[in-house]
Amino acid sequence: MSTPNALRWGILAPGGIARTFTKDLILGGFAVTAVGSRSLERSRAFAEEFGITHAYGSYDELVADPEIDAVYIASPHSFHAEQATLALDAGKHVLVEKPFTMTEDEARAVTSLAAERGLVALEAMWTRYLPHMRRVREIIAEGTLGEIVAVTADHTQNITVGPEHRMMDPQLGGGALLDLGIYPLSFAVDVLGLPDRIDATAQLTETGVDAQVSAVLSYHSGAMATTFSSMRGAGPNQASIIGTSARIDIDRVWYSATSFRVTATAGEVLEEFTSEVNGRGMHYQALELERLVAAGEIAGSILPPAESVDIMGVLDEVRRQVGVVYPSEF
Repeated sequence: MSTPNALRWGILAPGGIARTFTKDLILGGFAVTAVGSRSLERSRAFAEEFGITHAYGSYDELVADPEIDAVYIASPHSFHAEQATLALDAGKHVLVEKPFTMTEDEARAVTSLAAERGLVALEAMWTRYLPHMRRVREIIAEGTLGEIVAVTADHTQNITVGPEHRMMDPQLGGGALLDLGIYPLSFAVDVLGLPDRIDATAQLTETGVDAQVSAVLSYHSGAMATTFSSMRGAGPNQASIIGTSARIDIDRVWYSATSFRVTATAGEVLEEFTSEVNGRGMHYQALELERLVAAGEIAGSILPPAESVDIMGVLDEVRRQVGVVYPSEF
């Protein structure tokens, strides 16, 4: 696969998600030239695994490297804003793992800085860029579904961890919402836009984060979106978009490269779609960042920075309603 501008990528925080992303970058023919970690040993091991030229023992050294153009930020949520700012100040474009930041205020600060510098700051909500989601948006735009009246989606996993794990730590943005719930909530906003009302409920852990959380998004049009996320058990992980003329049912696992069907109200299957991707499909978001840079743009239509800010606002309101507070907010 050729890339529009052949940017040189740096990987910040070589953990599990960074490993998956880097595999897809290399499979897709992208240039990965540097990796940075707080541990030089970890950085060197990651570089050796993927054949990366430069390995750094600090993030400052990584973003200072003149041989990288874009930085992928894969650290825990609570560090996203700080490290995106570090990279932007060094003149690098950034692809920041979701959630984009911890709060709406942090997201606005990062996107404002990127705009001032003329740099791309893209949220790594990889689902948005997958082929099946691109086709879903086309079908909606074509009017096949009629008026959309409902969206449903879940992201549920059985995550068994102790109280010391980052998923249980409010200081690190733990809980189901930021790791899992952002997927169905971002999906609902993608399809229906920002809601006019949010009603949320959650079960909290002893550490004060949400073990599971549900939200109903309501719209003046009468449309509703229902989302559910949980760390306590693996559910269907499917999604549906229901219209007055037809519906789309996205198969398990809906937020990864998968298949869907379009079914008319009378029951006729109008279209079936099956994804065919190399790897996991995480390279599509990198392709979009490179496309934006090549075009001299800082925002695209799939997930513009302003929408990432708005989605963080939705997450903030859900947390406010269910009583999850991060220490960094004090």
